[in-house]
Amino acid sequence: MSATRQRPYRRLMSTAVAVAGAGVLVAGCTSNEPESSGSDGGGNAVASSNDETGDTVRIGFSAPAADHGWMAGITEAARAEAENYEDVELTVAEGTNDVSTQISQVETFINEGVDAIVLLPFDGAAMTPVALQAMEAGIPVINVDREFNSPFAARATILGDNYGMGVSAGTYVCEQVGDNPDAVVAEIAGIDSLPLTQDRSQGFADALADCGLDVDNRVAADFTVQGGEEAAANLLQAAPQIDALWNHDDDQGVGVLAAIENAGRDEFVMVGGAGSANAMRTIQEGDSVLQATVIYPHTQAADGIALARLIAQGKSLSDLVSREVPREIVLNAPVVTAENVDDYIGNAFES
Repeated sequence: MSATRQRPYRRLMSTAVAVAGAGVLVAGCTSNEPESSGSDGGGNAVASSNDETGDTVRIGFSAPAADHGWMAGITEAARAEAENYEDVELTVAEGTNDVSTQISQVETFINEGVDAIVLLPFDGAAMTPVALQAMEAGIPVINVDREFNSPFAARATILGDNYGMGVSAGTYVCEQVGDNPDAVVAEIAGIDSLPLTQDRSQGFADALADCGLDVDNRVAADFTVQGGEEAAANLLQAAPQIDALWNHDDDQGVGVLAAIENAGRDEFVMVGGAGSANAMRTIQEGDSVLQATVIYPHTQAADGIALARLIAQGKSLSDLVSREVPREIVLNAPVVTAENVDDYIGNAFES
């Protein structure tokens, strides 16, 4: 892309980078371990005074059922983060996609008098009232990924950047095919009714517009392997020529790649989404249309555990001047390619 076309994107990202930087501080200022070679959001950094053992913090954690590789990675990362601290006692409720059950789990945490609750709600709006109950009971709630609809329902919120995922994917596509004004760009979204899918698609369209491209062919899947294969088969049949393809989700991407192989297509470059380990292994091998993936951090709940500990112990992020943990942290959405995949694969989730 030309320098002129890049400027709007740089202005767009300036504030996002500043906020995402706070996410780096969560991982960088609360870990017990020395710095590792990885650079993903869950990497460890030099220990600080925050790592000194303090009063025991009892944390309740609840998330949806692990019916997707990313969601399974969320809970695994939360458990692993808690194990880093001698002063953290973590209670993990059984993952559920039933709102009534998840409400009961949080009510149990309130009745048990935990010191903090880390909550990835199945439905943010439906879980807002019980989160408010916890806050009113003096229990800080860390809202992960799916936001509540009241600012009073959480002490802190940690989010992935769905719009930023689209921007990152679109920017990568522009770098690959932006010199061709007639490049055919395709998109395989997730579930269209979800705001996260809408945000990802909007970011993708906005970034493509910055280099004079748009989405020529678009289908929606459902974040499953079967749904991805079916949607991709329909797309490939409708589009005899494609130059670049973005698939929103690496779990459904397993099916997307199967459909591409079955159709014998290899004329385009493909970008994935979420950052699964199997997608990164494919990128490493270098013999697939899949050349990159955009990370949607599965470490959000792990960062939530770290934040809950800091808040319960009256600590702040050690590298910030402010004395309080920020109310909201938005994590970055970097692009992983063959050039940097080694930096990320060690911390990726399995589909």
